[in-house]
This record gives sequence, C-alpha cells and structure tokens, in this order.
Amino acid sequence: MNVHPSTITATGTFFDGRSARPHPVTLRLGDRLEIVGGEIREDWSLYDIRASETEPPTMRLTLAGSPTRVEFTDEALADAIGTRCPDLHVDDEAHGGVLRLVLWSIAAGLSVLLVAIYGVPAAAGLIAPLVPQKVESQFGASIDGQVVSLLGDPPLCDDPAGKAVLDRLVARMIEGAGLQVAPVVSVRRHKMANALTLPGGHVIVLADLIEKANSADEFAGVLAHEFGHVVHRDPTKAVITAGGVSFLLSLILGDLTGSTLIIGVGQAAISAGYSRDAERAADAYGVAMMLRAGGNGAALATILEHIDEDAEKEGSPTGFLRSHPYTKERAATIRRLAGEQKPHARILSDEDWQVLKRICPTSKPKPGDAKPKASGD
Repeated sequence: MNVHPSTITATGTFFDGRSARPHPVTLRLGDRLEIVGGEIREDWSLYDIRASETEPPTMRLTLAGSPTRVEFTDEALADAIGTRCPDLHVDDEAHGGVLRLVLWSIAAGLSVLLVAIYGVPAAAGLIAPLVPQKVESQFGASIDGQVVSLLGDPPLCDDPAGKAVLDRLVARMIEGAGLQVAPVVSVRRHKMANALTLPGGHVIVLADLIEKANSADEFAGVLAHEFGHVVHRDPTKAVITAGGVSFLLSLILGDLTGSTLIIGVGQAAISAGYSRDAERAADAYGVAMMLRAGGNGAALATILEHIDEDAEKEGSPTGFLRSHPYTKERAATIRRLAGEQKPHARILSDEDWQVLKRICPTSKPKPGDAKPKASGD
C-alpha cells in the first residue's frame, strides 16, 4: 500500500460492534485510515469516517453504515482527521444509518434490562448457596472498607464497656441458633438509624439506630432480623445480583476498568433492596431468635413503626425499612408470630442497656457511671 507523505501513527482501541471487548490497535492515517492489531485489519475511506460525541481528549470515530468504532487520545491524529475527512461531522440519519444503530441499541438495552431484572437475581439465588462460607467471609471483609468509605468514613464506636455488652448480647442471641458463621457486629457513629449486613455475617450498626431504640429488645430485634439475612445469605445474593447487573452495564458502556462493578457492589451492600419474601423470612427468623434468647419477640415491630414515623416526619426513609410501604403489614405479622409475651421479658438488664447506649461516647466517662452487669431474664 502507498504511504502518504505525512502519515500519522498512533495507538487506540477498536470495538467491533458485536461485543464490548476492546482491541488494542495501531492507527495509521495517510490516504486512508488503517486500523491494525491482532486479528483486526481495517482500511477506512476518509470519506466514510464519522465523529461521535465523546469527552476530550478522547476522539471516537465510526465508519458510516457500520457499528464498528475506534477511540484514541492522540491530538496530532485528531487534528489531521479533522482536516482530511471532509464528511467527519455529516449526519447520516437521512440515510438511515443512525436510526438503525439507535434501534439496535434500544433492542440490546431492552435485552440487557430483562436479563438484569429476571435472569441475574435468579442466578444469584442459585450461586449464593454454593459460595464457601470462608470465601464469603473474606469477601465481606474485603468490601467492608469500601462500604465505610461510601458512608463517609464514620468513626468506629469501641468504648470497651459498651463493646463488652454488645459482644455478650450477640453471643446470647446466637447461642443454639445453628449459624454456620458467627456474625461480626461493629458500631459506627452515623446520623442514620440503620444496620447494614455484608456477606459472611459482617454487620455494621449505625449508631443512630441505638439512639432511636427505646429498649435493648428493640435494638436486639433489629440485630436478629439482620442475622436472619445472614442465615439466608441475602447479602451475598444482593451483591452477586448487583455485580451481575453492573457487569452487564459495563458491557453496554464499554467500561471494563471495573469501576462500574466496584461501585455497584458497594452500593448494593449499603442499600440492599431485599424482596418482600426475604424481608418476611428475616422477620420470622428474628422473632424466633428473640424468643429463644428470652427477649421480647414483638420489639422489632415496635422499632419498625417508630423509625417509620420518624422517617415520615423527616422526609428521609431509612434504609433499614427497605419495604417501607409495608411497615404496618410487617409489624402485624411480627406481633402475630411473637404471640403472648412473658411478663417483663427483656434481653438485657437496664444497666447493661445504658452502658451499650454509651458505646459511642461524646465525652470521657464520669466517676460513678454504671458498670455492665449480668443480663436480666
């Protein structure tokens, strides 16, 4: 092939229009535009090259009537393309090229949407039980830092006395529960009444939840509910679903750097939108756990209603409610499952509850502050 006296060479990325797989290529601009790399051998007429919208310094070129495209960031090549391609900014819509591409894009988008809505969640339900508990725990620990970062890096609440009460409470709740992995519960200072459960039993309690709880049983009821999600591996299913959807989105957008996937997984851990069936199952598990531990099984209903009322007043529904419109239905079901409560049933003594509420102290403890005592029955 003849070489143009002012041939310009640069590197770029080629997309064949059939998949989002990027192909590293070398571009040579002379009398025509050669695109070469691996199995890619393209020879474009300068009259058929069109420019697509993109953010500088990236330049995206397409071939008229073809779904293929090439991207590069070389300024010299971009300037030469602008000079040598007379129809670079011609609108091909009148010839039906753009319309065909739009229709194909819509069809592809709808296909991906259907897979994301129906296929990915179904696959997540099948995959999650196959993930070894050790791997799931490691996965939860690995995304813990990302979740904390997305929350704004709230400080860890680790007052020794309060942490001791919390650990004792968790141990009492999970005793005889048959959990394959012991939950790891941490508290972080945050102005949101919420509890986040990550894969592998990592539970992050945001301190305002403790503040809004009127009793230890209300707080423990929320923990028991989250432990229900741990048992049913709902966080792992949610993360797998989010990862699958994010991966599909990456294919459509051509973002294979992993940023979309990483953000999707982190957001899923923060705002896991479990199904109503999953919420009901976690509620039922939580009630049973509270009753077995000697607590008030109906306390979860009370705090759900309390947080729901506060959320409506503030106009900011909390993530813990998740199925917010169905709070009344959930509360009624919880009370029915709890049945008749033993008089004065409580999972912690009043003294221990006061100590736990100070797990995020705003000041140093004063002499005479309550010390943790044995839990009441």
